[in-house]
This record gives sequence, structure tokens and C-alpha cells, in this order.
Amino acid sequence: MAKAKAKKSKDSKATGAASEAKDEMSFEDALEALEAVVDKLEDGELPLEQALSEFERGVALSRRCSEELDSADRRIEILIEQSGGKEAEAFEFDSGDEGSSAEEGAF
Repeated sequence: MAKAKAKKSKDSKATGAASEAKDEMSFEDALEALEAVVDKLEDGELPLEQALSEFERGVALSRRCSEELDSADRRIEILIEQSGGKEAEAFEFDSGDEGSSAEEGAF
């Protein structure tokens, strides 16, 4: 019976972490919170139960950020289609080589 209560408590903590990530938190706030969770976990100083709780919170925040990015991507694709624009192309990061010409998209 004690194990069942402990499991319910753990399940409610996981649900609480997921709902916290789904609240009216901005993308930037969720990303900042996720970075804080990662920092805590990388320190390696948390007891196991707290580390698991933080990990669950991090997974929920990661999903929240991923869903928001996917939504933004879909919105951009729709806007491009509606404007009759070209298809989206993969962004190529300029490594900042000194030999690059201005015609290659450098700002």
C-alpha cells in the first residue's frame, strides 16, 4: 500500500511538471527554464529523486519548446505558400571565413 501511495505521488509530480511546462510560459521562459534544469543535472549534486524530478521537468519543457518551434515552422510555411514565395530553403551558416565575398549572403 505504501508503494502505491509513493507511485501516485511520483505520478502527480510528473504531471505537475508537465502542466507547468504547458502553462502560459513564453518560449523564451521555457527555454531558459530548460537550460537551468540542464545546468542542475550537469552539476551532479542532486539526490536521485530530485534529479529524476528535474529530468521529468526538463523533458516536459523540451517537448513544450519543440512543439512551439514546430508550430512556428508550420506558420512560416503557410505564410510563404500564401505569399506565392519560393519554397523554404535550409539556412546555411556562414563560418565567417575572411575569404568570403559579400555576394555569398554576408551582412
